[in-house]
Amino acid sequence: MSALWLIVRKSLRQHALSTAVTVASLALACGLVTAIFSIERQARGAFGGGSGAFDAVLGARGSQLQLVLNAVFHLETSPGNVSWSLYERIAADPRVAAAVPYAVGDSYRGHRIVGTAPEAFALSHGGAARFSGQGRLFDAGRREAVIGSAVARRAGLAYGSHFQPAHGVIEAGAHDHEEDFVVVGVLEPTNTPADRVIWIPIEAVFRMGGHVLRGGGEDYHADPSQPIPDEHKEVSAVLLRLKGGMMGASLFREINYQQQEATLAWPVARVMAELFDKLGWMHRVLTLVAYLVVVVATGSVTASLYNTMNERRREFAILRSLGARRGTVFAAIVCESSAIALAGGVAGLAVHGAILGAASAAVRERTGIALEVFAPHPVLFLAPAGLVALGALAGVVPALKAYRTDVATHLAPTS
Repeated sequence: MSALWLIVRKSLRQHALSTAVTVASLALACGLVTAIFSIERQARGAFGGGSGAFDAVLGARGSQLQLVLNAVFHLETSPGNVSWSLYERIAADPRVAAAVPYAVGDSYRGHRIVGTAPEAFALSHGGAARFSGQGRLFDAGRREAVIGSAVARRAGLAYGSHFQPAHGVIEAGAHDHEEDFVVVGVLEPTNTPADRVIWIPIEAVFRMGGHVLRGGGEDYHADPSQPIPDEHKEVSAVLLRLKGGMMGASLFREINYQQQEATLAWPVARVMAELFDKLGWMHRVLTLVAYLVVVVATGSVTASLYNTMNERRREFAILRSLGARRGTVFAAIVCESSAIALAGGVAGLAVHGAILGAASAAVRERTGIALEVFAPHPVLFLAPAGLVALGALAGVVPALKAYRTDVATHLAPTS
């Protein structure tokens, strides 16, 4: 083994440039494969389980996917509103353990504002909201706000800061409201979409200037000095915690097929799984491209070693004359190609880290969800191991050429 390692090490040092190029191509191939599989699994898991404590979302008649993306992940636009009476009816349903109303449609510097009830935090934050430093929940009757950690970082808000919401969720087309809100709490980072949200009392949304309530079927403008009748109120969505799977199934059939009044997205994980199934072709294409890169990179190992065989024939002839067997020469070439593949696999983990780091930053910026750079996945071990096996296979052809080296011919004087 020491003799083999000596031969391999000498050859790698002698052909350092071609070896480095080959290792780089293998590292890129390995990194692409591991990154694609890791991102797909983490994204599916994050979006499939992103509903947290809620099982279903009730909203206006339309797409279940749009409803989930808007209410749970704070993406897309709201499909519309449902009446306050429907919210009260669903909250009182014996199949529902908890119902949280959401009112959306405003933003601040690109961060969405969600009007809700203080009780929402007990459900969505594991029993109680946790604040960074001094902080508390907003008072339902005041113009107060609780903000996510990403909002504090990007919008420059902190405890005690004042801001004016803008109408609309697209910053370019928004106009500022006159109402002034004060930040009374900054939530600790959760690595969920909640980090990008500004939470205010739902009553404050109803009373914001320019907002028109149509829960009763006609336009209603809130009077600052008068309470708002429930028949005029409306909500954008209601997040539900159900008392069991069968309860969800019966509620789903009743709302979506019998009443035709609203849409129930249930279960949230299934809705998101269907989205990933529809996008599955993209994952397959990316995987195919990555595999092709692996094949090309493996071929480069064969080409690199094969092209050096002619200049190394005399070296192999000398080794044979000194007592080295044909099998030793064959094994040296296979070990050399395996060593190159192993170096490529190890370097591929660094490429994987770079790709995941960039992808994590982009996904977190857009959705609030953080991807782990080296989240456990079988591909992190299988890809480098498979690459070494392919590298060994790639060395067989040049090894056969070295195996067949004729000692007498290549020991003859060259001049």
